[in-house]
This record gives sequence, structure tokens and C-alpha cells, in this order.
Amino acid sequence: MTSKTTALTRIREELERFPDFPPRDDMQNWLYIYDTSVITSLAIHYADQPNVTVASEVPVGPSLPVRNDARIPDLLIVRDGDRALMEEQRGYAIDRQGKAPDFVLEVASPTTGKVDYTDKREDYERFGVGEYWRFDPSGGEYHDAALAGDLLVDGVYEPIEIEDLGEGRLRGYSEALGLYVCWEDGMLRFFDPATESYLDTHEEERAGRLDAQARAGAAEARAREEEAARLAAEARAQEEAAARGTAEARAREEEAARLAAEARMAELEEELRRLRGE
Repeated sequence: MTSKTTALTRIREELERFPDFPPRDDMQNWLYIYDTSVITSLAIHYADQPNVTVASEVPVGPSLPVRNDARIPDLLIVRDGDRALMEEQRGYAIDRQGKAPDFVLEVASPTTGKVDYTDKREDYERFGVGEYWRFDPSGGEYHDAALAGDLLVDGVYEPIEIEDLGEGRLRGYSEALGLYVCWEDGMLRFFDPATESYLDTHEEERAGRLDAQARAGAAEARAREEEAARLAAEARAQEEAAARGTAEARAREEEAARLAAEARMAELEEELRRLRGE
């Protein structure tokens, strides 16, 4: 039995198209983006717009792979981006894509909070990212605010107005998304002004699906009841028609008997008159 050894013809650095970035050291993305299905709800919202890419933790930089000049946003949305190129490069290279992402959002964490509203803000501004949003579930303990957004105007970030709706609710309008970015009791939500409703979380989508199934079951039950009532009504109508037919037949028989009796009586009276010689 012979064995074959394959020698690598390229060194590790040549094989890597993009450097490995360190993972987050907290659970913020899981709690506020993945577990609540933010990415999925946004992807479903833009499903009829195939030119929109929704991604998370994709390295972004002016020219990749350059490890020291790239950021990994928690949420990234881009219109008319080359997704295949993103997958090939394992990142979003602005020089290759020809445009910066339209929307970037960072979720605050105890270890990275200050960087989000200082260094990262400067970098995303320099990259030319259209909108940069920051969400702090703690209400501002880790970021400079519970919810903040910046719009790129002539290469410089200008703050986006944040509305305080009361009762633990904040929101700001994203022109890039056509949605409101919301802080709802420490949860990240997106509100669609066109439908006047929030994009569903995983639990809401599940509850809606179960409710739809219950409504469908109730509708089927009502349909079965209505069908049974219709069949019963048809049976009663047939019985009534049969009863009317029987009564009409008896009436015809009685009428025939009456006419026959009258005819017989007329014959007897005629015979009696003849016998009398009348």
C-alpha cells in the first residue's frame, strides 16, 4: 500500500484573502440582533428588493485586506452592493465595491462602547458610510446616548433627530432604510411608517403564525358548520318538497274520486228519470 503526500505550493499568507478578526467578548449581538431576529426581519422586509444586502459582522474598509484600517459593524445594509464580491473577499472593500455601505449600526457593550461613538464614528465618516447608528440597550451607560444616528452630509456626519416618545421609547428616521430605528425598552426595533407597524421579532412572527393557524382552523370549522347547515337545509327542502308532492298526489286522487262519484250519481239520476218515463 502506498501513500501520497501533498505539499503546499503557497504559504499561509498567500492563501488568506482576508485576515482573521477577533470575536466579540460579549453577548450583545446575540441578545439584541440574533435572538430577536433583527437581521431576518430586515431581510424579509427587503425580500422584494434583491439589490439590498443585510449582513452582520462583515469587515468593512477602504481597501481590503488591511487589518488596521477596517471595522466590523454589528449590522450593515447596502443597496446595489456586489454580494458575490463580498463573499469572495470575506468583507466589504469600498474601493472594489465602488461605494460605501448605506447603513451601519453598532450595539454598545461594556468593552467597546466608547470606541463606538469616538474612533468608529470617525472611521465610518472617513469611509463615507451614509448613516451610522448606535444602539445602547443600557440606555446610555456604554454609549453617549441610548440611541444616536449620524447622516453623512458633504463628507461630514450630522446628528439625526431622535424623538422621545415617552414610556421608554426613542426613535429616529433612517432615510437609507425608509424605516424608523427604535429603542423600545432596551430592545432594538425597526418601524415601517408605510404599514405603521414594527418589523416582527422572532417571537412575534411565531405568535403571528400560530394566530394565523388558529384563525385558519376557526375559518375551516365555520366552513364545515356552514356546509353542514346547507346540507341540512337542502335535506329539509327535499323533505318538504316530497311532503308537498304527496299532498298534491292525495289531492289529485281525491279530486278524481269526487269527479267519478259525481259522474256515477249523474248516471244513476238519468237512469231513474228514464224508468219514470220522464
